Amino acid sequence: MPVSLEDVRHIALLARLGLAPGEEEGLRRDLDSILGYVAQLDSLDVSGVLPTAHVVDLPTPLREDRATNPERPEEMVENAPDRDRTFLRVPKIIE
Repeated sequence: MPVSLEDVRHIALLARLGLAPGEEEGLRRDLDSILGYVAQLDSLDVSGVLPTAHVVDLPTPLREDRATNPERPEEMVENAPDRDRTFLRVPKIIE
């Protein structure tokens, strides 16, 4: 399915891109080309390939789930510009 200029404008709106009128056509061609390459993947026979297959058998590195930094709240807030004991003070933003 070819990409239309309306599609490009909608994508640009969603991505908050400010495109000049000349850029829209270039982006349309680029997206069309990219989707054409992706469409070529539909012609591949992947019936014998497992969904999680990988070329190299890589074990999943696991580590023990434990905290490695000791709790020192005084040190964590010592460089804070405004604090109350071990709590940070922030400016009020809601009126």
